Amino acid sequence: MTRVLLVDDQALLRMGFRLVLDAEDDLEVVGEAGDGRAAIEQVAALRPDVVLMDVRMPGMNGIDATERLVASHPGTRVLILTTFDLDEYAFAALRVGASGFLLKDARPAELVAAIRSVASGDAVVSPRVTRRMLEMFSGQLPAVQDGADDDGVHPRLRELTPRELEVLQHVAEGLSNGEIATTLFLSEATVKTHVGNILAKLRVRDRVQAVVLAYETGVVGVGRSGRPAG
Repeated sequence: MTRVLLVDDQALLRMGFRLVLDAEDDLEVVGEAGDGRAAIEQVAALRPDVVLMDVRMPGMNGIDATERLVASHPGTRVLILTTFDLDEYAFAALRVGASGFLLKDARPAELVAAIRSVASGDAVVSPRVTRRMLEMFSGQLPAVQDGADDDGVHPRLRELTPRELEVLQHVAEGLSNGEIATTLFLSEATVKTHVGNILAKLRVRDRVQAVVLAYETGVVGVGRSGRPAG
């Protein structure tokens, strides 16, 4: 049973989500909150598996709440609710630890699938959104990444094999597992295994956080030697 906390300042929207989720045998709504501060209190008390989090709320917003929840309750996943899929606020929430985001007008089946996906450890961000997120982030990152060794390789990348670096580069470019498999002439199952190993070695929660780390450490453009290309 996946335990879900609903966080939105609109009571009618929370009611709608509850009706959808209560109809599923494997999902249970354990509580509701109308702002970020209440969400933090509810998570501490109820320990849900997934928090369905609105971004724009009075008082503490969803971004600040997400950052605190991820730090204090690493076992709880956050799925951001947004009104349109290129919302800069939603991107900010991904950067502080959310596992994905969902449009508020998503169909019931999409909502249920997204919650199940996040609960299982996957991220819910389409390749198109990933690319847009990275376009935004790349302009904020320094040309020479802080923390890199003299040879230009960040310490957190050293555990990765050349193939894993290659896969991470494609993940950071927004490719799906299927697209990576086609590009590298691998099976999709093999790519999935590589992605799992990458997450474990980089000690990140999910694919979204791996993408953010890839840009922060300069892995985009990294060749098989592990050094930034160009």
